[in-house]
Amino acid sequence: MKPIAQIASMTELRAVIDALDGELVAGLAARARLIDRAAELKPAEGMPARVPVRVDEVLAHVRAEAVARGLDPALVEALWRQIVDWSIAREEVVLGKGAGA
Repeated sequence: MKPIAQIASMTELRAVIDALDGELVAGLAARARLIDRAAELKPAEGMPARVPVRVDEVLAHVRAEAVARGLDPALVEALWRQIVDWSIAREEVVLGKGAGA
């Protein structure tokens, strides 16, 4: 991607945003596949879908990443809480609520 200051028109800017949105969706799809793998691995380790300590670690990590990149950490945490809750619900379909608890 060229430097943002060199983007000369709204048409070009929108194309860059659309491409980035595609990359973000691809990243979320890859994360969902990893969540599916977690649901396969957790039963052997006696783990439930929700592991509160891990949720806290994930949220702390993305907040720190946000700060390091000049992004509002509260926004990133809110987005990731949605992603984490969705991911846990996806695991619970496979594991069943309370599995390993």
